[in-house]
Amino acid sequence: KLNLNYSMKYYIIAGEASGDLHGSNLMKELKINDTEAEFRFWGGDLMQQQGGTMVKHYRDLAFMGFAEVILNLRTILGNIKFCKKDIQSWKPDAVILIDYPGFNLRIAEFVKGLGIKVYYYISPQIWAWKTGRVHKIKKFVDKMFVILPFEKEFYAKYDFEVDFVGHPLLDAMKDLPEINLEKFKSEHVLDDRKVIALLPGSRKQEIKMKLPIMLSVVKDFPDYQFVVAGAPSQEESFYKEVAGKDLKIVFGKTYDLLRISEAALVTSGTATLETALLNIPEVVCYKGSRISYEIGKRVVKHIQYISLVNLIMDKEVVKELIQQELNTKNLKLELTKILSEPKRSQVLNDYKDLREKLGGQGASERTAELIVGDLGIK
Repeated sequence: KLNLNYSMKYYIIAGEASGDLHGSNLMKELKINDTEAEFRFWGGDLMQQQGGTMVKHYRDLAFMGFAEVILNLRTILGNIKFCKKDIQSWKPDAVILIDYPGFNLRIAEFVKGLGIKVYYYISPQIWAWKTGRVHKIKKFVDKMFVILPFEKEFYAKYDFEVDFVGHPLLDAMKDLPEINLEKFKSEHVLDDRKVIALLPGSRKQEIKMKLPIMLSVVKDFPDYQFVVAGAPSQEESFYKEVAGKDLKIVFGKTYDLLRISEAALVTSGTATLETALLNIPEVVCYKGSRISYEIGKRVVKHIQYISLVNLIMDKEVVKELIQQELNTKNLKLELTKILSEPKRSQVLNDYKDLREKLGGQGASERTAELIVGDLGIK
């Protein structure tokens, strides 16, 4: 190892809840590989538990959608300016960026100019849109660690060698404790019927748009109870306002709710992959405002699917109901299919292949080893 009197300084930037989760696991592995590691970071409570100094919480950074970003532009630009200053004065040995591209790519350019190593863990989804960002990444990122198998091929087309480290969700899910169905049901005041989980997203506008459609099939499945996975960022009263006071809702236990469910209706995004990795057949539901959808359709390049499950498998494993297709009739049809054979077994078999394709456990461990190796600590 290097001179042991010197401790390496890592500056990590995660801008969302998922980044906080994967960032905390990466910090844990970095500490194993570099016992003297010092951290300063933008992240959340999970990263805070690993030690070091939190500069800003991701709660203060989350702006989604075209309009919201424009309205908060001054705050966003202020944060970027503040971040650059903070890095300059702390003088880290390495800056590790986790997803969050609008912010992180600007920081990458600045950090590279300071002669500090730039590592990027979890590539922005530039294969879907803003493909032009690949040139920026090549120029300003020393090493890119990707978590989806097809991303390695995507970057190779641009003559940029990246490391496929496997998907960190496989690690996040490996130590889930046994779950007691009866206890879970009584704790959350659920009845004896089988459960169908509803994951309508985490932002107010998407919940308002999707939850009523998801609930429109309740009457067609009297033998099941429909339970909503509540987003930590929303109040219970908001859900009841949108969907009536009899709504069954569980907060802070999304994985457990999925694990006791027969099937799930899930908004597109990482949740589609989490549901698949927990082995729950699902229907993917997407509906955006007409304008966002039209803009999105034009900027997303030649992508056949919107769910990560289908993108990774490069075929339709789970049914995607998009925009007008997301209606009561189609939902009833697709939910009926995944609750019965042969469709149910077919989906579960495809999930097995999906796991294999994702490269097994150990993403954080591999990434930490590659960073530490590149910095010459081992």
